[in-house]
Amino acid sequence: MRFTKRSGSVIVLFVSCSLLAQKSVTHQQLLWYGYYNTLKINKNWNVLSEVQERQFYNPTAQHQLVFRSNVQRKLIDNWNASAGMTLFLQSPQDPEAESSLIVPELRPDIGFDNKQKFSFMTISHRYKAEARFFHDTENNELSGGYRFSNFRFRYQLGFDIPVIRKKHTREEMITVKVKDEVMFNAGSTIVKNVFDQNRIYAAVNYRLNPAFAVEVGYMNWYQQRTSGTEYYDRDILRISLFHTISLKNK
Repeated sequence: MRFTKRSGSVIVLFVSCSLLAQKSVTHQQLLWYGYYNTLKINKNWNVLSEVQERQFYNPTAQHQLVFRSNVQRKLIDNWNASAGMTLFLQSPQDPEAESSLIVPELRPDIGFDNKQKFSFMTISHRYKAEARFFHDTENNELSGGYRFSNFRFRYQLGFDIPVIRKKHTREEMITVKVKDEVMFNAGSTIVKNVFDQNRIYAAVNYRLNPAFAVEVGYMNWYQQRTSGTEYYDRDILRISLFHTISLKNK
């Protein structure tokens, strides 16, 4: 059998078309609003709480409402350990979906984080393991209770780069933040989406005073769906308020 240049081009074209046909990417745009509270109990213990409202825009629709709370314990050499619970209220993944069903998810987690401070920036590492429990549904309604779905493992690498400091105290006022977080699934229900998602984030953080800071940033959220061939590619504008309350001197 003769293998001609023309036949080789046909094969390459066929393979390329097959690969493109196998991978489907849905592009979406979202707005995230977040309030993050740090309650400092003493030098070793903190309580971290947050509320996030996540919405589609273009078109506008509810996506997720998130409540998260963790107890954090300081360890040694800039290491912290934490444990807590998250409640997700999940609306349909399609902003134009006819269904308005909101499905709750409970997500207990444990984690460790480390920060390496240098004169010109801080490098952070965060490791987290989550167990995911979804509320059962039937005929587009909530039914029964919660069922275990899978475990998820997360790693985040972050860089905080101060660009403006106070002259006398050297306290950071404006900081550029760059983060990348990758997540993997594990469990008997996970077949084609061991890789879950990757989140790349860049932001500017402005500290108003020791208690409050505001942050505006952009995130790209790339997520593989359970089929293994379908993906979400999401562009997200994030607006966050950080609030610190200290009980150390009270």
